[in-house]
Amino acid sequence: MAALMSPSPHREPSVNRRPTLLAAIALTATAALTLSACGSDDSSKDKANDKIAGADTGKKKSASPSAPASAAGRPKIELPSDVTHTFSPEESEDAVKNAVLKDNAELIRALDAAIVAQNPRLPALEFYTEGEGAVAAQKWVKAFADAGWTITGNVRYFDRQVTVSSKTSASLSYCADESKAFSKVIKTEEVKKTKVTKKSYVAYGAQVEKNDEGVWELMKMASTRGADRCQP
Repeated sequence: MAALMSPSPHREPSVNRRPTLLAAIALTATAALTLSACGSDDSSKDKANDKIAGADTGKKKSASPSAPASAAGRPKIELPSDVTHTFSPEESEDAVKNAVLKDNAELIRALDAAIVAQNPRLPALEFYTEGEGAVAAQKWVKAFADAGWTITGNVRYFDRQVTVSSKTSASLSYCADESKAFSKVIKTEEVKKTKVTKKSYVAYGAQVEKNDEGVWELMKMASTRGADRCQP
């Protein structure tokens, strides 16, 4: 698998289109979403080495989400009413695949919560990421914080498919419809609405690993904006 790279310019918070929700973890389109063939990277398991320059300076707002442990051990993620998600399918009859789908949905919600809170080190985000995925996610949230931007609207995630490689390794592929999601300037609350185009639809591929606590953490991600398979 190719190494992680920074977001391409058209995905930076400085453009009008709402950036892909996981674009900071995105690879080039040539990654081809063949993540089931990727091996795990045990060398990246130490979160203590995952800090990025300036990440600890991110400040939570008074209304920012907190991350108390839920009954199931997952952090509680709270989002403002104008930031919503739709997942299809939400569940799987297979227990392992179902667990992967649920943790993937919580990861997406955690990343949005971190952006809203302007906090790259939001505990909920760290809970669902590890290694390269954690570092890249923090950088992406920090980019929003530095720009003074947040997000608004609804993203529909569909055609979610899970491939289980082993007891602790799996991959996902899914599509995102961002036609009703946008960036927003925090100070002015200006919503940067854009026209719906082919690039409003994104194909994702994710590599996840199950940790000792049973959480399927994001390790690596690939994305293709404007992918034909995700077009309406």
